[in-house]
Amino acid sequence: MPDANGSGRRDGLGTLGHGLFVAIFAFYWITISPFVDLSGAGAVDPVAGNSNRLNQLVTFGLFGSLVLFYFVQRRGVTVLQPKLLIGIILFWILLTSVTALHPDLAFKRAVLIGIVVTNAAIVLVLPRTEVDFARLAGYVIMLALLMSYFGIAFRPNLAIHQASEIREPMNAGLWRGIFPHKNSAAAAMVISVFFGLFIARVWSRAFGWTIIILAVYFLAHTGGKTSTLVLPAILVLGALVERFGFLRLPVILGGLLSFNLVAVGAAVSEPLREFVMGLGVDPTFTNRSDIWRYAFSAIAERPFFGHGLQSFWQTESQVYGGGTLETWAAAAYNGHNGYIDTLLELGIPGLILTVVWLVLLPIRDLGRAQHRQNNSAMTRLFLRIWLYALLISCLESLLYQGGDPLWFCLLFSVFGLRLQGSARLVPAEPRPAAFAMVPRHA
Repeated sequence: MPDANGSGRRDGLGTLGHGLFVAIFAFYWITISPFVDLSGAGAVDPVAGNSNRLNQLVTFGLFGSLVLFYFVQRRGVTVLQPKLLIGIILFWILLTSVTALHPDLAFKRAVLIGIVVTNAAIVLVLPRTEVDFARLAGYVIMLALLMSYFGIAFRPNLAIHQASEIREPMNAGLWRGIFPHKNSAAAAMVISVFFGLFIARVWSRAFGWTIIILAVYFLAHTGGKTSTLVLPAILVLGALVERFGFLRLPVILGGLLSFNLVAVGAAVSEPLREFVMGLGVDPTFTNRSDIWRYAFSAIAERPFFGHGLQSFWQTESQVYGGGTLETWAAAAYNGHNGYIDTLLELGIPGLILTVVWLVLLPIRDLGRAQHRQNNSAMTRLFLRIWLYALLISCLESLLYQGGDPLWFCLLFSVFGLRLQGSARLVPAEPRPAAFAMVPRHA
């Protein structure tokens, strides 16, 4: 009888862990308010600091449940590594919040960042096996896809960009589904393809390929040119990095440096602008150059401490200030470059710490994971998501973006690569713990 009770308790905890996993994924992928209306007059109001009471309650409720579950049932699995570096980054974010132009907004964003980072670290150890991980994530992604297609068919005014939208009427006809913008939808479709390939490999070929087909077709209708071009590039680049380990550092780090140098440099350097134009590429990168020049002028004002998280773009002083008379970029939604925005908001130390955490350490962890040969399919999934997020950050702002689904996916991929390099997956047979990963010494 004690054994039966113990087994029942473990099964119950496992079910609870799976439920929390689905709830967290759904919260970031689907949110509590899908199908955002972009046609109202309020769409042009400043959005920095916007939130609602229900979203806050759900955020803290899920966070508290995850932390409690982890401390009660973690079975020796260590998350949030490396603790010292993450602690320093969070401390720096809080410090820059004190010196920010809008400290209240910056502090709220700092708290949210801490919550998202913790959630992304813990969520990985909720499923018991890689099959559970694939199955549960697949359910949420399929639900998001079906809801998006439902919106296209039955709520097109909320799922397809309309000419009546005040902020970007030029996007009329482009699909966005449950997401707030076509670019967000395009990014979600790319991640869905990566998950579909993983699911087809480790759980269900039919389910995985269904996700892939639905996601690729939706992606083609978002008008997200960058994501559409980057998707096959990531599949090829990931395969090369996976096969030839010596390419990891020069390809990944060198690629990021080169792209940012050329793209951002074209905004401030006439020779680079002519070089990019000679390649047949739009040197403004869809008018991003105006935003980048404006961002650099703001960076020069506060290069060390920065302006603080969420304390520059879309604040009232920017949207309603006199800067909009000089350039439309003063009212931009964000900097359209995650690295520039990190420098703008967290200063030079913040950018250096971020690059070490999100770029350099994962390169090392990837090497360790490949050396251990610890479930290559899961390592490949984390690698693809991580590479895509790093590259897309050159043209979009996703770093430290609170509840953004791609930011959440980047975080759990970084933590996932570290676990793949320092832990092993438990077998699919009956197991004593409700987690997919156990420490190296187990």
